[in-house]
Amino acid sequence: MDIRGKVAIVTGSGGNGSGRAIALRLAHDGAAVVVSDINETGGQETVRQIESAGSRAVFCRCDVQIPDQIRNVIQFAERTFGPLGILVNNATGPAYRPDAPLELWIETIQTELLGTMYGTRFAIDAMRRAGGGAIVNISSISALWHGRANPGSPSYDAAKAAVLRLTTGLAWLAEKECIRVNCFAPGWIASEGPLTYWKTLTPEQRKERGVPARLLELTEVADAVVRLATDESLAGRVMVWWSDDAPGLIPGAIPATRNSIRFRR
Repeated sequence: MDIRGKVAIVTGSGGNGSGRAIALRLAHDGAAVVVSDINETGGQETVRQIESAGSRAVFCRCDVQIPDQIRNVIQFAERTFGPLGILVNNATGPAYRPDAPLELWIETIQTELLGTMYGTRFAIDAMRRAGGGAIVNISSISALWHGRANPGSPSYDAAKAAVLRLTTGLAWLAEKECIRVNCFAPGWIASEGPLTYWKTLTPEQRKERGVPARLLELTEVADAVVRLATDESLAGRVMVWWSDDAPGLIPGAIPATRNSIRFRR
């Protein structure tokens, strides 16, 4: 898919992290971008940066926890720029709170999972009208970890695991509707919070705590998302990028058989 001339929505693109980097990259490559966030000041700043580089963007406030607001931002994109071509479900919920692993479950699920589901569902309808399109969901490598010693954020991890399965379960849309749904599962990203914490640790402490030796740059995240949005050979696929390694795709579905499953008592 050629991004030039496409209409793109990036949720959660009003901060100074991945969402803004993705919006800037899509605009740089020729898309007209709808910047979406609950942070209106930050969203307008993203628009300002895109327009100052000579590209097109507008802001539309959207809380992804509210279905009608997601439907509205998609309709706004169609009215403003034309048929929707790309949706990036990037919006994330409350700040990571390892000190309160149980208290934020509902809000986390509403944003990370239900917000992604609402966006995907309404975008499918819009892309049917447009004759096709691409959706990129943002998960996390934490959805693939098992047996972590610390409490982590179980609701966040569960939501992101569900996003993976939502994505793979929609692979059939590519052949039937010309709508490709893919997912990016990154490791630690060099956004403000993780970067600040990472800098306080020595290399030895990072190794002891399972922290990567380096963080993914925001431009690398944007590169990965653009590949998933534009590579027409990818549908229902999950790209994983643990910060220390190169990105890779999880193998396609392998049917489970009775003999391939082992249970341990």
